[in-house]
Amino acid sequence: MAYNEVKNNANRTFERTLTYDLYTDPKVYEQEIEDVFAKSWQLVGHVSQLENPGQYFTAEVAGEPLLISRANDGVIRAFYNVCPHRATKLEKKDAGQRKIFQCSYHGWTFHLDGTLNKAPNFSGEEAACVSDCHLRPVRIEILESLIFVNLDENAKSLIETYGDFFDRLAKFPFLGELKRVNQKTRVLKCNWKAFIDNYLECDHCHVAHPGFVATLDMRNYQIVTCQNYSIQGSVVKPDKTMGSNDLNEAEMQGGEFYWLWPNLMVTIYPGPGNMATIQMLPIDHETTLAVYTYYFRDENLTQEEKDLVTFAEQVREEDVELVELEQIGFRSRAFNRGVYSKSEKAIVQFHELVLEALGR
Repeated sequence: MAYNEVKNNANRTFERTLTYDLYTDPKVYEQEIEDVFAKSWQLVGHVSQLENPGQYFTAEVAGEPLLISRANDGVIRAFYNVCPHRATKLEKKDAGQRKIFQCSYHGWTFHLDGTLNKAPNFSGEEAACVSDCHLRPVRIEILESLIFVNLDENAKSLIETYGDFFDRLAKFPFLGELKRVNQKTRVLKCNWKAFIDNYLECDHCHVAHPGFVATLDMRNYQIVTCQNYSIQGSVVKPDKTMGSNDLNEAEMQGGEFYWLWPNLMVTIYPGPGNMATIQMLPIDHETTLAVYTYYFRDENLTQEEKDLVTFAEQVREEDVELVELEQIGFRSRAFNRGVYSKSEKAIVQFHELVLEALGR
C-alpha cells in the first residue's frame, strides 16, 4: 500500500488502514527491525536503576546487546555489550555492581567509562596496538529520569524528535520522586503494531473496558496528535473511588495516556503519584514481548497503589484478548485491510509513520 493512499484519502467516506500483510509478513518484520527499531529512540531504563557509580544493567535493542552503566565520574553511558577483541558478549547478568568490566573469554578488562584497562594477551610493544580499543558507545539521552538509547548515530535528539512531550511530562511534580519499582513481561500472540493500534483508540473502551469507562468521564475523553506522539485522557467522574480511596481527592485526578513513536506508551492513572511504561518489543512477525514497568515513590506499595496496579492490569488483560483475536483475523483471506473511524486519528498518524519508515 502506497504511503500517499492514507494521506490523500481525506475526501473519502472511509479511509483505509494498513494492509494486513504488514502484520503477518516476516519480511516486513525484518525491515522494521532495521528501519524502525534500529533508527528510533528506545526506552531502556530509569535513573533509579543506576544511583551509584559501578551500577549497570543490560538491555537489547533491535537484536543488539547493550550495557548501560554509571561511571565513577557520575556519568551514565551506554555501550554495545560486546568485547572489541573477539566480539564476545561482555556482561552476562541483567544488572549488578562492578568496579570494572571483564570479558570471560580472554580476560580483557574495561573501565566503567568504556576505556580499555588491560588486554592480557597483548604485552610489550604489542600493547600499544590495542591501547585505543574500547567499548563501542551508543547514543544515550536522559529526560525526566527516563533513559533512552538510539543505535542511529545520526538520529535527531529526543527534543527534536518529540517536540514538547517532555515539557508535558514536567507538569507532573511527582515524577522526579518516582523510582522504578516493578516490571512484568508477557508474550503476546500478535504483531507489535496490533497492540499500538488498540492503545491509540478508545472506541472499544465501552465494549471491552467497563471498569475504565466507569472511572473516567468518557464524554470529555480527548485524543490529540502531536509531533511523533499522541496524548489521550480525561478526568475522573464525580465521587469515584478506587478501593476505599476517593479519586476526586487523589494526587492525580485524571488519566493521561501517551504514545511515542514507535513502540512506547507512558500512562499516568488517577490516584497517588504514579507512572507506568508499556513497551511492545517484536519477537517475530506475529509474536511480541510486552514489557510493563511501574514507577512509584517506594517499592513497598501502599494499598492505594496496589489498587491502582490492579486497575491498570485489568485493562491490559482485557486488551490482550482483543489483539490476539485480531491477529487471527489478519491472517484470514476474508479482508485485506480495515477502515478508520473519525475518532481514530492517532492510529492514522501511527500508520503514516510506519509507511514512511518502510518507504511505502
